[in-house]
Amino acid sequence: MKVETLPDEDAAAARGAELIAEAGADAAAERGSFSTAVSGGRTPWQMIAMLADRPLPWESTEIFQVDERIAAPGSPERNLTHLVAMLPIERQGVLRPMPVTSRDLEAAAREYEGQLPERLDIVHLGLGPDGHTASLVPGDPVLEVRDRRVALTDRPYQGHRRMTLTYPALAAARRIFWLVTGADKRDALRRLLEGDRSIPAGRVENDDMTLLADRAALGEEA
Repeated sequence: MKVETLPDEDAAAARGAELIAEAGADAAAERGSFSTAVSGGRTPWQMIAMLADRPLPWESTEIFQVDERIAAPGSPERNLTHLVAMLPIERQGVLRPMPVTSRDLEAAAREYEGQLPERLDIVHLGLGPDGHTASLVPGDPVLEVRDRRVALTDRPYQGHRRMTLTYPALAAARRIFWLVTGADKRDALRRLLEGDRSIPAGRVENDDMTLLADRAALGEEA
């Protein structure tokens, strides 16, 4: 994994937006379209706001969700609520929301999988203090899903069941970047960098992974 150290979360968010924009330009030039998937969190939402002004091929861009809580439309618990707030209205048409309000969630997960390209161009992942990434959470059967690219958690996690991309979807992506900020991520980040497969994040496999981390997450002095 390539590691880039940024001074703080603002710089990390800006670098994340830069990576997505670079991947978008490359994908548009090579394939005529661009697909990315993004996770939730304060720093990532800041990254999305910065992305709005980048020269992406917006007419041929699709922004998918890495994961989403099963909650009501407009709920502050939903990642989508914040994604919509961060993008100007003229950019919101690129969003591909996970259909978590469907009555048949299993069918909805299959439907979303059908919308995904065979290989996402770049996927953004976060890291929880407990070592989870996406909604691949400790102890849940979703960790063992190998025959689907989108699945549901079996039980609530922090109050909600989730819809999430699975390990096969992440492995198929052309590129992954991790955006990890804050001192509360320090232990989980150390374990990720050590390749600790006892945490969900440590089981992500991809041939092209970059870590963007601020000094606080890496335990470095400012």
